[in-house]
Amino acid sequence: MNGSTVQKTAADCAEELPGAHLEYPFGPDWEVYKVRGKVFMLMTEVPGRPVVILKADPGEALALREHNSHITPGYHMNKKHWITLEGGEGVDKALVRELVTDSYRLVVAHLPKAEQPVDPRTYGGGTRAAR
Repeated sequence: MNGSTVQKTAADCAEELPGAHLEYPFGPDWEVYKVRGKVFMLMTEVPGRPVVILKADPGEALALREHNSHITPGYHMNKKHWITLEGGEGVDKALVRELVTDSYRLVVAHLPKAEQPVDPRTYGGGTRAAR
């Protein structure tokens, strides 16, 4: 899957998530998806390469980076808690959707319970974090 398709898949997934919305706080080159005011996904181009930047559990992020050369530490973000995903071999629609949903759930889990649009422990049961 190429980088543009990764971004399109990620955006389509993010738009389906309850309470998620798109903003452009850093200008037109940065698409920022938030839930209840908290960022869970950013999209931009890093020297000509379309990328998606997502929150990830630190242990999961390390494992993802070790097993997929197209997943690197978060660009301009905390390298322990964020990953950067770009297109390439082994990156498919299921992986992109899983990573976007996991990022969303991690952010929702840290919101006050009254502000959570979904139960982060059970939402998106097909993701690794729910297993």
